[in-house]
Amino acid sequence: MNAFKTLSLATASALALAAPAAAETELTMYYPIAVGGALTEVVDGIVADFEAANPDIKVNAVYSGNYDDTRVRALSALASGEPAQLAVMFSIDAYDLIEQDMIVAFDDIEGVDQAWLDSFYPALMANGQVEGKTWGIPFQRSTIVAYYNKDMFKAAGLDPEAPPATWDEMVSMGKALTKDGTYGLMIPSTGYPYWMFQALAIQNGKELMSNDGLTTYFDDPAVVETLEFWKSLSTDEGIMPEGTVEWGTLRQAFLEGQTAMMWHSTGNLTAVKNAASFDFGVAELPANVRKGSPTGGGNFYVFKDTSPEEQAAALKLIEFMTAPEQAAAWSIGTGYMGVSPASYDTEALSTYTKEFPPALVARNQLESAVAEFSTFETARVREGLNNAIQAALTGAKSPADALAEAQAAAVRLLKDYQ
Repeated sequence: MNAFKTLSLATASALALAAPAAAETELTMYYPIAVGGALTEVVDGIVADFEAANPDIKVNAVYSGNYDDTRVRALSALASGEPAQLAVMFSIDAYDLIEQDMIVAFDDIEGVDQAWLDSFYPALMANGQVEGKTWGIPFQRSTIVAYYNKDMFKAAGLDPEAPPATWDEMVSMGKALTKDGTYGLMIPSTGYPYWMFQALAIQNGKELMSNDGLTTYFDDPAVVETLEFWKSLSTDEGIMPEGTVEWGTLRQAFLEGQTAMMWHSTGNLTAVKNAASFDFGVAELPANVRKGSPTGGGNFYVFKDTSPEEQAAALKLIEFMTAPEQAAAWSIGTGYMGVSPASYDTEALSTYTKEFPPALVARNQLESAVAEFSTFETARVREGLNNAIQAALTGAKSPADALAEAQAAAVRLLKDYQ
């Protein structure tokens, strides 16, 4: 053997000894945020911390747009044979994912700790627990909260520390705040109109669906009355623009002073906090018959077609990302709520909420929250309801007619599951 070969072998051996061991398990995780931006940086940081603590596991985070985009991309990847072990998808996707036999129950993953499953807020677990098993673990979770411009409240002669607590107060304050090109209130009716409508219906004393995913109540008189009220905020009361209000641009409209109050996800909280040039407040949603908001956001799911080793690694990653310290950092960085009581006991989140009490509003609202709208055939049933809401708000159909059509369609879709 010549000297060059001897040197090369020696060098290669030394490099092999010095190099870190390659990851034994590789995970692909689909995540519902667009590429780039603050949220991506937060998730990247958590993943990097996990990999540093678990050098035998490599995590490929695929940022895939909104929740619908993420479901489509993840399931398409699986259908085409591309590897994917876990994803954060809509909490309301559980029924469909179970029906399609796409996910594994956490109870069936070897090594899962029941105490860990019991550590999350029950209201956030509701959408992920079906037929006695846990299929989804909460992470990017929210409730709808009311943001309001305290400076505008002061200018209108309203108490900036007393946002509306009832529908009647919301209407009367909205009228006082509507002037000079500013509306008193905006509730988004694109993107996730069913979510806002569910909040209003709950406040009017009526659920939109049964808790077994089999029945909807769209044509119930209280539900019809709810949609009539939503429409009246623009057509009769004049405190909201007529037609639809865009989900995607509403936060900017609030920041620019186009509306004094808006209903939106608590997931916007940190962005509003960082960008607002005025003093703002955050409140629980107002009540009519009762208080209430649906929960919202995403759960972790583990795909069924994964090896025991991949399931174990996925479970370890999910446990890490939902641990109190990580959940606290996630809440501070985004505005989404901590998913367990223990996350609010951490020094970081405890200190943050004392300095910035609005960060507690979404968590406190869990006491009156209900599971987000979800049924079998969720996407199609939800689309029918969304179309009905928008048809009523734009004046294309009466609320009663629009909801009757959505109910009839839902009955047809759910008939086979009865």
